[in-house]
Amino acid sequence: MSPTKKILNGLGVADVAIGGAAVAFGGQEKGLEVEVADARVRAITQTVSASGTVASELEVPISSDVSGEVVFLGVAEGDRVVQGQLLLRIRPDFYASQREQAQASVASAQTGVSQAARDVQQATVDAAQATADRERAARALARQQDLFNRDVIAASELEAAQGAVAVAQAAEQAARARIETARGRIAGAQAQVRGAEVGARQAGQQLAQTAIYAPITGTVSQLNIELGQKIVGTATMAGTELMRIARLDAMTVRIDVNENDVVQVELGDSARVEVDAYPDDPLAGIVTEIANSARVQNQGTAQAVTNFPVEIRLAAVGQTAGETARAAPEEGTPPRAPGPVLRPGMSGTVDIFTRTVPEAVVVPIQAVTVRDFNALRREARDEAEEDGEPLPDEDIPDEEDLRRVVFVMVDGKAEMREVTTGITDDTHIEIRSGLRGTEQVITGPFRLLRTEIADGDAVREADDPIEEEE
Repeated sequence: MSPTKKILNGLGVADVAIGGAAVAFGGQEKGLEVEVADARVRAITQTVSASGTVASELEVPISSDVSGEVVFLGVAEGDRVVQGQLLLRIRPDFYASQREQAQASVASAQTGVSQAARDVQQATVDAAQATADRERAARALARQQDLFNRDVIAASELEAAQGAVAVAQAAEQAARARIETARGRIAGAQAQVRGAEVGARQAGQQLAQTAIYAPITGTVSQLNIELGQKIVGTATMAGTELMRIARLDAMTVRIDVNENDVVQVELGDSARVEVDAYPDDPLAGIVTEIANSARVQNQGTAQAVTNFPVEIRLAAVGQTAGETARAAPEEGTPPRAPGPVLRPGMSGTVDIFTRTVPEAVVVPIQAVTVRDFNALRREARDEAEEDGEPLPDEDIPDEEDLRRVVFVMVDGKAEMREVTTGITDDTHIEIRSGLRGTEQVITGPFRLLRTEIADGDAVREADDPIEEEE
């Protein structure tokens, strides 16, 4: 829908009906009673408004990695905690037993390594002895062979020496085989030690995880458990959310901005925030995040609404929106909480100042109305025809030619000016062309501007505000 159509619908414009106004307002001689205002040159700022909820800029959900019964709960909802503070403890008995078993497995595996090492040493000694025996047997065989070659000994003695060498060689090979076997046992035992140590570390970690500490400094904004409650850990499933810790000294407001308005919003735009709980304490803010993905309500229906989430960071006490840092707050930075005590979930309304024209001609919004210029030309032609005046040779289209106009009070008469409009704020609208900023414009009554007043009508300023008829 075009801007002109919007104004037309907003004002409820009907067909232009001129005449009868003089009677209704006291006669043509006196003129129509109207309300007027001065067109002015000043800065005007366009705003985008939306509602949302207060949230902490940093809120950490806390869950447990292990399951069990809560045997100690050291905080309550709303408590202030510091980083590293003990929040709760889960019964550690089961995990302590697992760690002891894992440590015993480590000790057993290490014993296996030691035994295998001793076996290697013994097998090495046996192999050295077998090697010496083989060498003696070889030397004895050489002597026997020499004696046999000189026919000093019988063949049976030579065969006995050869058999002794074979036995010594077999013993040496067996000893070396035992060395390799023992070394293999060492490697296996060392692998068992490493596996047992991993299990021991895991058991130790699980035991340590039975104590849960605060990951950040903040306030317990939500507590979901009680002392004695059994909780589910996140090791194998979603687990139980125990609590939330939020930084209440760094607050934001999260709003949904319509798709037609979000294109006007930019990062760094300043904002004014009114929290429902503190209507008399407006807060300054700055746009820090604009979502790229939309949220569509009633998708697929005629009532579908497309919004984009926008995050507004609230400024600290004594700060303006422009002084608010855009980076996420770091631990140890000075608190910058707004003056009122805000809590996550509070509702508020945000006005984002999206664009400013410093030297603009502005008039009250109600001064701008819409007229159908084709209907006006047809009416002028009909009046000329009734008066017997020559008619202009032109075809007037049947469709509407809606244009924005402002009625200016000049020498006791209403002068219609076609205008081009720009941005608006809560009460005024920018006039880009058609006015200089020194005129007196007619702002009411609404019914008169909507349908009755026409170019050239005699008008006079009402002494008191005119009450609209029902």
